Amino acid sequence: MGLLALVVTLALTAPPPRPLTVSAAISLTDVLAVLGPMYTKAGGAPVRFNYAPSNVLARQIANGAPVDVFISADEAQMDVAAAAGAIDPGTRVKLLGNTLVVARRRGLPDASNGWIAALRDARYRRIAIGDPEAVPAGVYAKRLLTKEGLWDELQPKLVPVASVRAALTAVDNGAADAAFVYASDVFSYRGTAIEVLASWAPDVTAIIYPAAVVGSTRHRAEAARFLTFLCGAGAAAVFEQHVFKPLGCK
Repeated sequence: MGLLALVVTLALTAPPPRPLTVSAAISLTDVLAVLGPMYTKAGGAPVRFNYAPSNVLARQIANGAPVDVFISADEAQMDVAAAAGAIDPGTRVKLLGNTLVVARRRGLPDASNGWIAALRDARYRRIAIGDPEAVPAGVYAKRLLTKEGLWDELQPKLVPVASVRAALTAVDNGAADAAFVYASDVFSYRGTAIEVLASWAPDVTAIIYPAAVVGSTRHRAEAARFLTFLCGAGAAAVFEQHVFKPLGCK
């Protein structure tokens, strides 16, 4: 067999590159659907995403799930994985910020008298919120409501749900009148039933999405390469288009 034929044969018979497995907060679903193929097209391995609430992902990774990169919607769930020795601490970076918002069903009172007055209105009967003891969006919302002295007052209206996307869906299908979600979720929403009632800048609610290579990965170089890609200018532009705030991976 000639050299050229051998090269062609090896190219045709070589196994395809193993996909990277990236466990990512469910609020990143739409933007990573853009960035995954973009990374592969640039020469990286295919990327397979596992989306779920960050607390669920952190628990999976701490229990040894075969994951290469973890992107959490808050520092606390990354800390859970770190405490279990499940991430490479030298790779941990602050990847993104986001904006907390209250989304409301159209037709309900607006914030002309302030968002606090609106949520106190009897027409807001049910307010969806990610589980405030575990889901990052719920944790951020509880922190904000506690700061404003509203946490106890609004308790009868609050409906804990499993994820930030579930909170937005509850407003969309009428199961809730409003929900604490991220601006990125509203940006990705394709319906017409929802409007933003109020929003807070990332520095007010201290929303941080950390990312890290998982310590047990067998593809450390490729995982680090993907994380470097997410920290780069090309990915930053896509994140900004989806109303995330790149943090420079400091």
